Amino acid sequence: MAGGGIVNTVGVRHYEGGVTFFVVFTCMVGATGGLIFGYDIGISGGVTSMDTFLKKFFRSVYDKEQGATGNDSAYCKFDSHLLQLFTSSLYLAALIASFFASAVTRAFGRKISMFVGGLTFLTGSILNGFAQNIAMLIFGRIFLGLGVGFCNQSVPVYLSEMAPANLRGALNIGFQMATTIGILAANLINYATSKIHGDNGWRISLGLAAIPAIMVTLGGLLLPDSPNSLVDRGKREEARRMLQKIRGTENVEEEFQDLVEASEASKQVSNPWKNILERKNRPQLIFAILIPSFQQLTGINVIMFYAPVLFKTLGFESDASLMSAVITGVVNVVATIVSIVSVDRFGRRILFLEGGIQMLICQVLVSIFIGQAFGTTGQGSLSKGTANFVVFLICAYVAAFAWSWGPLGWLVPSEIFPLETRSAGTAINVIFNMTFTFIIGQCFLSMLCTMKFGLFLFFSCFVIIMTLFIYFFLPETKNVPIEEMYSVWKAHWFWGKYIPDDALGSYARNVQMTKAP
Repeated sequence: MAGGGIVNTVGVRHYEGGVTFFVVFTCMVGATGGLIFGYDIGISGGVTSMDTFLKKFFRSVYDKEQGATGNDSAYCKFDSHLLQLFTSSLYLAALIASFFASAVTRAFGRKISMFVGGLTFLTGSILNGFAQNIAMLIFGRIFLGLGVGFCNQSVPVYLSEMAPANLRGALNIGFQMATTIGILAANLINYATSKIHGDNGWRISLGLAAIPAIMVTLGGLLLPDSPNSLVDRGKREEARRMLQKIRGTENVEEEFQDLVEASEASKQVSNPWKNILERKNRPQLIFAILIPSFQQLTGINVIMFYAPVLFKTLGFESDASLMSAVITGVVNVVATIVSIVSVDRFGRRILFLEGGIQMLICQVLVSIFIGQAFGTTGQGSLSKGTANFVVFLICAYVAAFAWSWGPLGWLVPSEIFPLETRSAGTAINVIFNMTFTFIIGQCFLSMLCTMKFGLFLFFSCFVIIMTLFIYFFLPETKNVPIEEMYSVWKAHWFWGKYIPDDALGSYARNVQMTKAP
């Protein structure tokens, strides 16, 4: 059976114009929306490994860590539903925010959603930095989640619409790059603040989330709207001028007419949530559900959320566990650069497939080494050499994710929807991403206590399923103009039967496709 379709770019429309400094700059500023997402992922795991933080808010966890409860299982030291709620409450709030963010993004533009996201995240960072009790801490997390929900819904769409087709992958991955930089910055800050005595250390870590929040808020105020959004809101001449500016040429008529055509189709849709359920949108809808779900079922946020906690579980001291998290953060950033360089050259499919295979190998080996050292009782230790090798395997796993499912989990769903359902489709992507992030964040420490080393095998089973799914069902989308994406599905061996001929644009009917071997 054939794999996904690969686009023969000879038949694909190539618009005039190129890459301008202005479009690169706006995409870089827009991508800072990923900073708040990444900073929170990195900071939450770090502060939950700090003894002063645990003593103030999670005393039972601190007592278990110190051995005061008599539970000697390394797997169960941090098992606490309240501690998991601290991490996961943000993602429940982001899930709820996604429903509102879709309507705001479509009605008022992408940049307004970014502004709202930055402002609410700023509020949450202030509440957390000054938290006096667990209720205030979780209330602050909810505000952080609202900010993440708005930004994660609007930023990937904004980047995909501003970027030229031949560099859409690289510029869109700027969002994931900012996310990884946020994670690394948080890891470094945690390492530094862990040496501060008293409550000031964790307060500084949580409060400094205000810095990326201010950056995103200012970006939402200063950035221009995308031409697609301007056309969709009836500002056609402004959209034409913006298109000329970001493409660096006066001759943008072909691309502009495609945007107008897409907008006219969009205006015939009174309810995008109903339209997205139509048969012709079935392929996009399935990918908007499965890609973010699979992205979280790789188990990556287990590493990103709880890296310091996980390393402490494996026997590292507090400083060493935080430094190991810094190392994985550096790997995350470097590997994301690999994705930026290669995604528009080699395509989305090859990165998905290679990343899946590499993650699978690393997860199985980590499970074997942890199982040999701790068994099912959770009692034992890793030798220095074995512990270092486990860190290496985790870094290799993080690298594989960072150049595959990490950035592509946001890129692909943001580029496959037509304009009339793009906001709803992106919202669905965020909703399922946050749903599974919440579930895993809320359950991981309990699952580690129950499933022990088998937890890594649990996630590896999903990696097998998702890699096979990508091989058979995802067509290649590199270099395809965003408003011609129906042609990709029409030519696919499986999805083609869902796409009627009248769904294709006038030029897209001429796109020629071949099949992957």
